[in-house]
Amino acid sequence: MFGRAPDPIDDDTWQYVCSRVRWIAALDEARAQRLRALATAFLQRKTVTPIAPLELDPARRTILAALCCLPLLEFGGEGLHGWSQLIVYPDAFRVNRSHVDAAGVLHEWDDELIGEAWDGGPLILSWADVEADLDDPHAGFCVAVHEMAHKLDALDGVLDGTPPLPRAWQREWARDFQQGYDAFVAEIDAGRDVAIDPYAAEAPEEFFAVCSEYHFSDPATLREAFPRVAAHFDRFYGPSPSA
Repeated sequence: MFGRAPDPIDDDTWQYVCSRVRWIAALDEARAQRLRALATAFLQRKTVTPIAPLELDPARRTILAALCCLPLLEFGGEGLHGWSQLIVYPDAFRVNRSHVDAAGVLHEWDDELIGEAWDGGPLILSWADVEADLDDPHAGFCVAVHEMAHKLDALDGVLDGTPPLPRAWQREWARDFQQGYDAFVAEIDAGRDVAIDPYAAEAPEEFFAVCSEYHFSDPATLREAFPRVAAHFDRFYGPSPSA
């Protein structure tokens, strides 16, 4: 349940979003209307917080909502559970990291990020990188989809590259994704050129998130590299609008 009925996205704003986001323009009418309803619910349920000097007008907010809801076209509104805020920086942002190693030594460093999804906390995006993805929609990148994949992954309480699925499908998914991930890491370790962003080798959850980007923005490359993974995504996310 979403609570009170959200205010609808007006036709002019939605038409602008469709013209700006080619992934949405390529959807059939039924899926486009489903996305519009999900984006409407997103705007009702989530607080969208721009970090100064960035300003977000209703059209930009709707673009963000629609991008975040693209991975939910088949999964549905349950994918919005567990968090309440979208924070949007003007550009890449810095975060402080810390780690205590096995010897008890504290290590601290800064990372520069374009997106982040906190477990149970906000989803964070760089607006400049969102716009870069929209300007080059078939390059294999979509930071909003990447971070939403992490949110879906975390719904079962474990960030491991496997979102909540029926038990039989979950076993097949885990098997095929682990095989794909292991093969990809072996390619990276051997110093071979790879078609998929090497960041996917960082961890199983990053493999899932990076491959999710390719499903929406470069499905042919994903299908050639990992046909079984691509088949799971066709079922989980629905047909790619870039196919």
